[in-house]
Amino acid sequence: MSRKYKFGDKAQLHFVTYATVGWIDLFTRNEYKRVITDSLQHCMAKKGLDVYAWCIMTNHIHLIISSRDKPLEDILRDHKRHTSETLRDAVKRNAGESRREWMLELFTRAGNANGNNNSFQLWQQHNRPIELYSREVILQKLAYIHNNPVAAGFVEKPEDWMWGSARTYAGIDAILEGLILIEP
Repeated sequence: MSRKYKFGDKAQLHFVTYATVGWIDLFTRNEYKRVITDSLQHCMAKKGLDVYAWCIMTNHIHLIISSRDKPLEDILRDHKRHTSETLRDAVKRNAGESRREWMLELFTRAGNANGNNNSFQLWQQHNRPIELYSREVILQKLAYIHNNPVAAGFVEKPEDWMWGSARTYAGIDAILEGLILIEP
């Protein structure tokens, strides 16, 4: 089924949100969040992805991105496929994951219900890309991304959230192994 959400000009900045099926709170463990940051770093280094802002929440991810040469939909498709497989394996092998059976069953049920998958689906199909056409819209989406953890009640200030780019924009030394380093 075709979605109305499509990427425009790959060189333009896009605001993207993608979420786990059923909005399952998968990203409550740092090891799962690191799968996302590692994959985004790989896409930046090897696939031409440019990341200008990011935030990992418990069940969804926000990005402001563009691409130097490859279509954004291809890069994000590969990223989501890779992280889906890697996260599935991480959940399976995590003996301390009390929600393991429940999450794997829900991801398997979602995959079986979707003919585009091979009996497992971690991510919702769409990315909801919005082309950022003006400075005002860019700043609005940037504020939304960085304030998401504040609005959720996780932190008091955006720069206190370790799993996002607000630290970089605030000038805090965000050089922590495994996190995405960007140029604001």
